Formats: sequence, C-alpha cells, structure tokens
Amino acid sequence: EMARVQEELKDETVEASVGGGMVKVVMTGDMLVHSVSVDPAAVDPDDVAMLEDMIVAAVNEAGRQAQELVNSRMAAVTGGMNIPGLT
Repeated sequence: EMARVQEELKDETVEASVGGGMVKVVMTGDMLVHSVSVDPAAVDPDDVAMLEDMIVAAVNEAGRQAQELVNSRMAAVTGGMNIPGLT
C-alpha cells in the first residue's frame, strides 16, 4: 500500500507562488520541481537578487507543501504512526 501511495505521489503536484504571483513553482509529490514560471515584470536587471530570493522562497514553499502532501497521504496508510524514513 505504501509503495502504491509513493507511486501516486509522483503524479500529484503542489503549486506555490510568491511576490503576488510573480514567481510560481510547481512541485511533484516526490519532491521534484516540475516547473518554474516568472512574470516578466519580476525581471529587473538592476535587482537580480530580489528575483533570486523570490525563486528560492517559492521553491521552499512548494517543498513544504509537497512534504505536507506526503505526510498526509502516508498517515492515511500508516494510521498516523510516524515510521522513520517514510516521510
């Protein structure tokens, strides 16, 4: 059952956006970045650091959401038991 859920998570996605939607990251349930989109208005050649920070924040938020997805799906399989190495 756990293997089936882990396989299903590869097809599930979460989306995180920052900067009022200027940077969006889609990540799969197996923690792979599926896509990154950047609104052209977020690209300021004089402030590349801000864009970099927004990308990092969006990736981190997507990772947090993906981990929550994994935890909730695995909790359904394990009955809420915390089994090391599964989440």
